Amino acid sequence: MNYHHGLTLIIREEGSPSNQVYDAAHLYLPTIQLINPSTRTIGVTKTPRRETVKLAIESGEQVPDTFDGIDLNWLYVVEKCPDGCDERRFELTFQKEHKDKVMTFYLVYVVRRAEVIKQESKILNLRNVNSYDQVEFEHPATFETIAMEPGLKRKIIKDLERFVSRREFYKKVGKAWKRGYLLYGPPGTGKSSLIAAIANYLKFDVFELELDAIDSDSELKRALLSTTNRSILVIEDIDCSVNKDKENRFTLSGLLNFMDGLWSSCGDERIIVFTTNHKDRLDPALLRPGRMDVHIYMGYCTPSGFKVLASNYLGIPDLDGHGLYGEIVGLLESTKVTPAEICEELLKTNDEDDDEDANAALERLVDFFKLKKLEGDKPEIEEAKKQKMDVDVNNVNIFKRETEEERREEMDVKVNDDIENK
Repeated sequence: MNYHHGLTLIIREEGSPSNQVYDAAHLYLPTIQLINPSTRTIGVTKTPRRETVKLAIESGEQVPDTFDGIDLNWLYVVEKCPDGCDERRFELTFQKEHKDKVMTFYLVYVVRRAEVIKQESKILNLRNVNSYDQVEFEHPATFETIAMEPGLKRKIIKDLERFVSRREFYKKVGKAWKRGYLLYGPPGTGKSSLIAAIANYLKFDVFELELDAIDSDSELKRALLSTTNRSILVIEDIDCSVNKDKENRFTLSGLLNFMDGLWSSCGDERIIVFTTNHKDRLDPALLRPGRMDVHIYMGYCTPSGFKVLASNYLGIPDLDGHGLYGEIVGLLESTKVTPAEICEELLKTNDEDDDEDANAALERLVDFFKLKKLEGDKPEIEEAKKQKMDVDVNNVNIFKRETEEERREEMDVKVNDDIENK
């Protein structure tokens, strides 16, 4: 390439919001001529669950590319700033005469190719919005493995598919392309697993936002801008985070604007998931459609959910014909047991392929359910005893009052008799 007539585009890494072209280049370049005659160094990484190694361009390396007859050259640069931070950027060089085509078509092509590459590689990212820490998201939960009623699973999947397929509809009606979910219920009922299942199903990155670390409404806006398209923003324990009395914090109105105000329209195809153990503690303004569109109750384990867990942990595909299933169903319907508690008990199984051991595991679970039922009945028994004691005490008090009144009446009669006799 004749650099005398060349033009160089500087594509810098940005924090909030992220630079989509920069992020796309990181995914796109390793799939073309990353290793070429001029390559000296190349980055190699591998995570425990990844089957293959991942290549990455290093600072100072160049990657050539061609597009519609145009020769282009990518240069990756990492420089130390005076404040000690690293500035990362790509320098894209090409002939000036091709500026319009590069700006209009090539960069759009790179972004779209990066989206396809990400879908094909099935590699998702988990990022903390507060600290900008990022790792590959490797949670194994899927809709097939989570303990949930089949009908509820189908409703969630249908809602997700309808949401991601309605780009033009949201644009037509003038509504920000986002969806809000509220997952509520006792601890250990699978709220985090459902979030992971949604991310794996849609192939969306996950952003975690800790509201306790947000000091102002402006920080809340920056947090929203730092998320990318096709992502899930997770805000856990929302009831514990919204504190309107604490100084130097974001306000409830700021949170509401964050959810459905003008700033919420910055970005497309985003899902915001809130979790809480106590839905009744939330301000009603948070719960309305447009903020939390779908409310999903995550309750205690049901027979249908237990079948999924038995299949996952014990390798029992059909539990209906098992001798203990009827007793287990009865105990589950009368006992409050979370999927997390059942999973912990099932983890004690030594060999999931051993039928005898699976039977032993089910027997242990029956004993565990009976113990949980007994513990659950104790408060009711104690409450009944307390109510009975209160009734007994009240009866005693009433009896005392009646006896005292009778004595007073007898004394009054006697006094009156004495007066008359005198």
